[in-house]
Amino acid sequence: MKFSTSELLDELKNRTRQHLQYAEILISKTHEELNIRPSSDSWSILECLEHLNRYGDFYIPEIKDKITASDTTPQPFFKPGMLGNYFAKSMLPKEKLNKMKTLKAMNPIHSQLNKEVVEEFIRQQKQLLELLEKAGNVDLQKIKTGISISKLIRLKLGDTFRFVIYHNERHVVQAKRVLENN
Repeated sequence: MKFSTSELLDELKNRTRQHLQYAEILISKTHEELNIRPSSDSWSILECLEHLNRYGDFYIPEIKDKITASDTTPQPFFKPGMLGNYFAKSMLPKEKLNKMKTLKAMNPIHSQLNKEVVEEFIRQQKQLLELLEKAGNVDLQKIKTGISISKLIRLKLGDTFRFVIYHNERHVVQAKRVLENN
């Protein structure tokens, strides 16, 4: 499987813009609406976004550093790596969200959260859009990034973008369901 690099970046930008627009809607919601939890072991909207912010705190600087340090030239096509493609695809939301365990440090359940979480998520989505723009000037295949769960595994930049943005999509969908069902 191969992707047109420009089409892949456009798709990822569109998804990120949608996440940003949704977060901007959430700013107008009350503290209570943002903290409602469907069940005692489920995440509230703020917990969904806080989870994403924690991952963003790792991936955004990692991506930025690798793009800044790169002297590669963009290529017309991007071929995902086997592991990166698996990780990215596993993050895409399905009709019935398949539950996944998260690392303890990334689990915000029962944290005291406020609208600053939404504001941080908005900042991070804007940063991602800037990085996606810069990514059009480098080789998404040659640049490798670290991942949050292991220093030993490195993914192609294109796969890292897919993983992060599909992961965002998964939890934005989860947050939308929480809001719709209350």
